[in-house]
Amino acid sequence: MADQCSYAEEITGAERRLRRNQRDALYNIMYITEAAQNLAAHLYYPGCLSLKRKQTTAEGVAAWTRPAGSKPRPPRIEWTHEMDRILLAAPTIAHAAAELGYSWSACQVRRWKLLHAQ
Repeated sequence: MADQCSYAEEITGAERRLRRNQRDALYNIMYITEAAQNLAAHLYYPGCLSLKRKQTTAEGVAAWTRPAGSKPRPPRIEWTHEMDRILLAAPTIAHAAAELGYSWSACQVRRWKLLHAQ
């Protein structure tokens, strides 16, 4: 499973973390937007051997366009020990966010995870 994620990451640039879902303990690895388009185009190229319904779905993914005004998501923050130290030492989340250059929300979530040992 990890090999499939690293293969897909090479194609899409999208990192996926493997975790089983809570309902039935299965892996559901999801790709959306441009990452899904890149992966579908790589797997279901013209003339490839595939099930008709899968090829039809891949064509639908290829036809998707990003809605007007919708921006791509920023890259995932790779938190370092130094960034964690700054976040925990700051008097407020707003101070930490300003110093680190990240949103208040991102800093608040990270601080919560650090304080609650996630």
